[in-house]
Amino acid sequence: MELNTSHLDLSGKNVVIVEDDIPSIKYYETLLKNSGAVLIILRSGLEFIEYIKQDDCRIDFIFMDFLIPFINGIDCTRIYRKSNKKTPVIMLTAYSSEQAKTEAFIAGCNEYVLKPIYCEKLLFLLEKYLIQAVPETIGY
Repeated sequence: MELNTSHLDLSGKNVVIVEDDIPSIKYYETLLKNSGAVLIILRSGLEFIEYIKQDDCRIDFIFMDFLIPFINGIDCTRIYRKSNKKTPVIMLTAYSSEQAKTEAFIAGCNEYVLKPIYCEKLLFLLEKYLIQAVPETIGY
């Protein structure tokens, strides 16, 4: 069975993936390579914090790993939410604890998704937050 991702047009969207696991990064890149999105791959919490400090930083969507080097995903989300309340942040993790899930939502995550994240779920989340959430323009 082949997954059809051609309907997912994310042209002009900046998708940040904060992940330190190389196979996971390759997986996300492969799934999103034809979507038109600009992928920004950051391999640690420290890289993420440095990235969001840039003046020209524009982010439309974030996939945030829970356990990343230097600053964990919860703290990264907490720091990001101080200046940006609207960008969807999806926490990806192998930890199924209720405490971690609660902390993620308190920090400001929109979703808490257990790994492995299957392609259908990943594409559903992108469509939910980047396509369906965009109000249609009414022409007169």
